[in-house]
Amino acid sequence: QVQLVESGGGLVQPGGSLRLSCTTSGSIFNFYVMGWYRKAPGNQRELVARITRSEATNYHDSVKGRFTISRDNAKNTMYLQMNNLKPEDTAVYYCEADPNYWGQGTQVIVSS
Repeated sequence: QVQLVESGGGLVQPGGSLRLSCTTSGSIFNFYVMGWYRKAPGNQRELVARITRSEATNYHDSVKGRFTISRDNAKNTMYLQMNNLKPEDTAVYYCEADPNYWGQGTQVIVSS
């Protein structure tokens, strides 16, 4: 059974940085596409960033230039480097791997 475990969330001030990690129970190379999603209270879940096995990436417009998605096949881990965080980035962040495997989520709170 595939398991995805996120870590790295927390409380940070506006303008600060966090790095989220998503570690898989098996080889990350098995997943062609992986992504980070987020869900804020009262909002629908939205795609934040996505990366393919060939490391092609795409981002939600609101995070372009601030967030970077990457994957380390040797460590079976996907990352989301989040810089210049804003209060509107506050949400539970989930990692996802095709076809439809999800982690439990990690909370990110951006507040002064």
